[in-house]
Amino acid sequence: MAWARPHLHSLLLLFLVFFYSCAANPTARAPLSSTVLYDSDHRPYSANASTVLVGPAGPAMILPLFHHITKKSQSASSSSGTLSNAKHRKNLRKSSIPHSLPHARMGLYDDLLLDGYYTTQLWIGTPPQKFSLIVDTGSTVTYVPCSTCEQCGNHEDPKFAPELSLTYEPMKCTMECNCDVENVFCTYERQYAEMSTSSGVLGGDLFSFGNDSGLDPQRAVFGCENVETGDLYTQHADGIMGLGRGDLSVVDQLVDKGVINDSFALCYGGMEVGGGAMVLGSVSPPPDMVFTGSDPLRSPYYNVDLKEIHVAGKKLQLDPKIFNGKYGTVLDSGTTYAYLPEQAFSVFKDAIMKELHSLKRIHGPDPNYNDICFAGASSNVSELSRTFPKVELAFEKGQKILLSPENYLFRHSKVNGAYCLGVFQNGKDPTTLLGGIIARNTLVVYDRENAKVGFWKTNCSELWERLQLATSSPAPSPQPSHQNNHTEEASSVLAPSPSDLPHYALRGGIYIGRIEFEMSFSVNYHDLKKNLHNLTEHIAQELKINVSQVHVESLSPEGNDSLVGLSIVPLESTQYISNGTALSIIARVVKHHMNLPDSFGTYKLVQWKVQPPPQQTWWETHYLVILIAAISTLIVGLFGIGLWLVLRRRQNALTTYKSVDEDDDAPEQELQPLQ
Repeated sequence: MAWARPHLHSLLLLFLVFFYSCAANPTARAPLSSTVLYDSDHRPYSANASTVLVGPAGPAMILPLFHHITKKSQSASSSSGTLSNAKHRKNLRKSSIPHSLPHARMGLYDDLLLDGYYTTQLWIGTPPQKFSLIVDTGSTVTYVPCSTCEQCGNHEDPKFAPELSLTYEPMKCTMECNCDVENVFCTYERQYAEMSTSSGVLGGDLFSFGNDSGLDPQRAVFGCENVETGDLYTQHADGIMGLGRGDLSVVDQLVDKGVINDSFALCYGGMEVGGGAMVLGSVSPPPDMVFTGSDPLRSPYYNVDLKEIHVAGKKLQLDPKIFNGKYGTVLDSGTTYAYLPEQAFSVFKDAIMKELHSLKRIHGPDPNYNDICFAGASSNVSELSRTFPKVELAFEKGQKILLSPENYLFRHSKVNGAYCLGVFQNGKDPTTLLGGIIARNTLVVYDRENAKVGFWKTNCSELWERLQLATSSPAPSPQPSHQNNHTEEASSVLAPSPSDLPHYALRGGIYIGRIEFEMSFSVNYHDLKKNLHNLTEHIAQELKINVSQVHVESLSPEGNDSLVGLSIVPLESTQYISNGTALSIIARVVKHHMNLPDSFGTYKLVQWKVQPPPQQTWWETHYLVILIAAISTLIVGLFGIGLWLVLRRRQNALTTYKSVDEDDDAPEQELQPLQ
């Protein structure tokens, strides 16, 4: 029977297609779960999380939202069928995707502790429309506000206008997705632990990743918001970029298309310099990068196999099982701080406090909370390791990563030289949560293809130069348990190189109220003090700004040198320094392009930072309206008084003088002769 063989082949092919489509579109949903959530000031409270259904198919996930300094908690699980599907697809990718694929190199902006998140810029549509999106390894969908949104807040960029994109197509309703009430389009819905929600329709369009990306624009599915509530409504960022595991994740979509390897990386800036870098796709890891396993079957999140914590070289007496409770040890880019189970936190806190003999325990910046804070340390981040102990995380095979003080401390907002512990107790939840503070000035590689996560301590504002240098000249792996990290930490807070400034330090749309420099001059303190006015004049001339904009904030001796604190402020006629002007000023100082007279010796930049304009009071904001209203009231009052005086004078004239009509004249009387 000549037809039998091709017929069997056809049946086999249909069976494989059917099997793969079923595996790629599971119908299992996450169960109801109870978890410990956190409010906007990292304080636990109990809440119950309910399941949210999303489309197209895939596990429903309930993910907390982070805004300003909010802390995310983990509140959803995933079915074993879905995780098996992820493993199945990973095996397919290993055999079919080459290792020479391009990657999307993108900048990160904002500051984790000031804003509560990091964002990246993504362009959607043809022609491209720009959006600032929060990068989140705990979210599985990317969404932006849609022009049809009736309940969306005012965000950084205009809403996405599907009607203006030549390549946008809404996803039509099918059996594989949740549909709108008219059964026309696929929809999505997300509910977060802070009770914020996002919902809208799903559509497809071109994603562009910026000028530094080696990846061409790619078509991807995303959410076009029609309703957002809570912090999603009020936050400055436009939306979310989902980097988690799931069919709607940007990473999964690009990997499924075969355009990148199954990997991505994040590198957050340090305590002094915000911003950073992100890579969608694989990067060449330096030889001293520390890797640990990350089992996708362990939980729906990115886990690491944490076994031990060392403080000041001493292992904490904890059972390794304590780091494997509930979801295990979760690495989450969207969480601000770190959270340990109750027993682990108590031991860690005591070990830190035992090492701080010279510091004074003080109250935290918010009197409502009992933060663990210390005063008496240096305001220079590069010197913190002289006061605070080093902390190391040890993984399953003894690999260790070093945590500098900036990886477990945050600045006290009200006391100079004071710092607070950025590690908290995770309520009664046994999950260990490692937030973004742990990864400051650390390149974190999420190698999903090989089920592992890598850590490499570096200056994220100079990532590309350092990464290229590290991979081109391999060096033996250091021993983090014995190394002195003073030099490494000092390099982590250096100002970024000028070529990186536009990407990692400042961004269009940010208003700058002042630029602060701390500089060391190789000249005697008393000699420099007598010539401060000349110094400000020469600096203003070199920076091409008005001399009134250069202020000397501090001057102190430093051995035979002088330490000067300078600030650059806006002109009196403006409220802020433009982004371009600020970049030019910073670049000239960082690159040592200021040619100062020999009488001032040579200068060395210690640190720099930018400050936003001071917040104006209600009277300062509305003074012009008040002034106009006062002048108008005065003019109307004077006009009214003048009118009243005129009317009053006229009335007095009418009552004092009586007019006599000629027709009323009385006839003269004849005089009577005297008798």
